[in-house]
Amino acid sequence: MSTTHVHYVQQLLTHFDADPDRLAVVSGEVPFSAGELADAVRRAAAAMGRHGVGRGDVVCILTEPNTAATLILQWAANLVGATAAHMRWVDPAGPEDELRAELQRALAADTGVRMLAVDPANEARARELLVNATGRPVLAVLGAGQPDTVDVSAGCGDGVGPCADITDGDVAVITQTRLPSGRNGLCWTFGVRNDMLSAAPSLPSTAGASATGPTTLLITAPLIHTDVFTAEDTLVTGGMVVLHPGFDAAAVLRAIAQHRVGRLMLGAPQLDALAEHPDRAATDLSSLTELIYTGSPGAPLKLRKAREIFGPVLIQVYGTTETGVLTMLPPGDHDDLRACSSVGRPVDPGALSIRHPDTGAVLPVGEVGEVCAVPRWPTAGYWHEPALTAALVRDGWVRTGDLGHLDTDGYLHLTGRLANMMKVKGIRIHPEQVEKVLRQAPGVSQAAVCGVEDADRVEHIYAAVVPEPGADPDPRELRRHVAEALSDTYVPRLIDIRRKLPTTGWGKPDRVRLRADARAALTRPAPQA
Repeated sequence: MSTTHVHYVQQLLTHFDADPDRLAVVSGEVPFSAGELADAVRRAAAAMGRHGVGRGDVVCILTEPNTAATLILQWAANLVGATAAHMRWVDPAGPEDELRAELQRALAADTGVRMLAVDPANEARARELLVNATGRPVLAVLGAGQPDTVDVSAGCGDGVGPCADITDGDVAVITQTRLPSGRNGLCWTFGVRNDMLSAAPSLPSTAGASATGPTTLLITAPLIHTDVFTAEDTLVTGGMVVLHPGFDAAAVLRAIAQHRVGRLMLGAPQLDALAEHPDRAATDLSSLTELIYTGSPGAPLKLRKAREIFGPVLIQVYGTTETGVLTMLPPGDHDDLRACSSVGRPVDPGALSIRHPDTGAVLPVGEVGEVCAVPRWPTAGYWHEPALTAALVRDGWVRTGDLGHLDTDGYLHLTGRLANMMKVKGIRIHPEQVEKVLRQAPGVSQAAVCGVEDADRVEHIYAAVVPEPGADPDPRELRRHVAEALSDTYVPRLIDIRRKLPTTGWGKPDRVRLRADARAALTRPAPQA
């Protein structure tokens, strides 16, 4: 094998074989021992190999959200040297966060799929996707399917090992992210995946082994994003992974107590929801050692409240799918409201830079520019998107598309996204500026802001606000709050009081859906200030 490190799947299998009886994954309510996982991966890999899948082929994977099947099928495809491409990811235009069939077909066509591997729940959908498919892809099911399918859970996997021909530059996994084209995602090579997992035992506790030894990790965000890397890091360091199909505060609280969860990763709005849930006070949270939140900056006063509730376990991390973790706000910094207004300090100060979005010039401390980075484990770019891949890196620095500045103490403060900027009355406004002020208003739990144009192409500010339990914020008071904190220009024309926000899997505001809601709201008469 022409790679720098041992194949990452082989690393996992070696750990599973060393202690086959240990509980490794809980998928829903179904437990999997390390030995059961290893056996399932080897059997699936052997079946794929028998049907001609190998290096250079693409196995598209479609499973229910966050299940052991997702892991087993990816690991099996990679073990035989194939690229694993996940076909289930958040669709910004769909009402149920599922990629539409036409885009799934386009993904399969773009990848030149050799095998479509699914769980039993997705066999019917897979058949729809393979209608008129070129190349006659194999339909494989992890379990019993119709007679014309390949059951990759059957047969023997004895003696199956990693493909001997793969190289560091071969693409192992395509993880999905949102692109302007509406499809495809990021490519991660075998070299990066192998090195990433090899480093897990020596990394800081938020990325690898806990400071106190193996831990239990609860995942609610999509595995087909980058959370699969965190799951693998936990497993290779002797820990256990609990998989939930999505975030439900009550279910998360029950799981913490039942499984003695030590590490939990949430979006910032989900952290607020967990802190405010009525079941929280009666839940034993003593096992938590790391409550990691990401996706969007937290509100300082809400973080202080969360710190009082959960104790000194809060850790904020910031990064992008393309870069991985760039900054961290450790538990000790959560006592400082000023620090809590940031996303922490760079994990590697030399690998993060604030640069002019147009020229790429390095900007001085305090000046807002684009956050750029040199990741330890770089992506290989976007699958079949050469223009986007070329635009991702400038002079060796990955462009995040996030705007921010470093203060004199080295903390990174985010101010918005280049792509989300609004222009109101000739002034450029970042949605995050208004969101931050709204979240600090009395009675407000969450807020999301976007720009919306009227029939005359004039852009206005739209805000969606979720109240704290028992609160009833008045939109007129919220407008006054924004005007006093910023100026009249920043005041939303429309404020919707809602039960919940549309969000992505990581709890970030889903601005595509938000804009659709804003356009509908714009047809209603504007309330009086």
